[in-house]
Amino acid sequence: MTGARAPLLAVTGLAKAFGHNVVLRDVSLRIAPGSLHALLGENGAGKSTLTRILLGMERADAGTVLLGGSRYAPASPESARRAGVVLVPQERTLCPHLTVADNVMLGIEPAARGRLGIRDRARARAIAREAIALVAGSPARVPLDARAGELGVADQQLVEIARALAQGGLREGGRLAARLLVLDEPTSSLGHEDAARLFDRVRALRDAGLAVLLVTHFLSDVRAHADRYTALRDGRIAGEGDPRETEPAQIVREMLGRTFEDARERATAEAAPPACGEVVLDVENVSGVKRPKRASLRLHRGEILGIAGLVGSGRTELLRILAGLDPKRGGTVTVRAPRGVGLLSEDRGGEGLMLGRSIAENVWLSPRAPLFAAPRSLLPEAARWIEKLAIRAGGPEQRAGELSGGNQQKVQIARLLREDFDVLLVDEPTRGIDVPSKAQVLSLLRDLAGAGKAIVLVSSQLDELVTTCDRIAVLRRGTLEPPRPASSWTEASLLLEASS
Repeated sequence: MTGARAPLLAVTGLAKAFGHNVVLRDVSLRIAPGSLHALLGENGAGKSTLTRILLGMERADAGTVLLGGSRYAPASPESARRAGVVLVPQERTLCPHLTVADNVMLGIEPAARGRLGIRDRARARAIAREAIALVAGSPARVPLDARAGELGVADQQLVEIARALAQGGLREGGRLAARLLVLDEPTSSLGHEDAARLFDRVRALRDAGLAVLLVTHFLSDVRAHADRYTALRDGRIAGEGDPRETEPAQIVREMLGRTFEDARERATAEAAPPACGEVVLDVENVSGVKRPKRASLRLHRGEILGIAGLVGSGRTELLRILAGLDPKRGGTVTVRAPRGVGLLSEDRGGEGLMLGRSIAENVWLSPRAPLFAAPRSLLPEAARWIEKLAIRAGGPEQRAGELSGGNQQKVQIARLLREDFDVLLVDEPTRGIDVPSKAQVLSLLRDLAGAGKAIVLVSSQLDELVTTCDRIAVLRRGTLEPPRPASSWTEASLLLEASS
């Protein structure tokens, strides 16, 4: 498909740093016109920074980019769109109350000639119809007058792509003016059948001459649909080639930088529960409003059960259902824990803590706390937790927002421990904290399990799951697979299982 044609996009020696943090180092890649090129890498590998440079959201520190043979250095997303480089972001950006046509044209509505500020509705509708026809194959597939919120997830994704193409401009006759379409995790919220239908349409766009840069974690999508792939690791190119001629294990090696050990033949049966650990949480066929689609697990007192999965697989949604924060669509959750279930949120600043309040107030933040308590009466107990968890702070009256990320995380944990929950649902506990703090937090979780707490640990850091958990289950495209002993997993086998 790519042949020997001159590349549409030629990136040479790209580098980018944020302060002392070097994110991209001498990155070079080529994307041919009419091809689908996959960009792979672990979280933090540099994928987002590279795409943000291509989309005009960041400026490179060094290196050159050529688009169609001409120097390309967009100063803004608008200038990137004018050059024909458009994005479909991972998160949905549709307005659910607006029609499909209005969503496609949002922000680019044409004005009626000679009538300043008056929208040319007929022209806008014609452009929307052309864009939908390009993406869906027929305007009838996705009705222009349907409310976006009433569409299925797969059709909403088609509308997102149509809007991106409309932003890049359409030539006379509905031909594409956009030259490069960046798809960021387009199937993260889709099932296999919807993902297959989406890629049918993406291939049609590719065959019409559009170059597609696919940012994804799903190796199965890459092997099935991509013409070429590039793997990033620590900001550098770690591998590239034809994914159909490259074994998945080799691609995983390139992404992780470690040898691959297929542990799937070891102890595939569910691990035996810890000694004398009764079941405190029993989950049967639970489904959420969107995610997960199906999840079953049994959590035993004194164990850490890890949940691995890609972005969009439904990990956080599952924990929020188990904590009672979000409704479930089906299934049962049985809690046999007298002290209940506590959640450590992944959104530390937005949901887990009151950053403008003191450590003491955050530690006591709970429905179980005294209804009326003088602020100073909270200080001795908060001081005890500061000492117990080695929180580096000026004292219990210091504001949580003034602490480092690792110490903020410990304040969240202190609140859960003060509540003395039997079951702890821990979502990305080491996100955004330094290495020593990570080690302290993970060691604390092991100590808590040793003291009889039952813990569900969600983490994007696969090495943390392998070294910290007793059992690990993989959540893949919304379905939780049966857990297996942590000793039967490696980082590479976890990544391969989650991305298949």
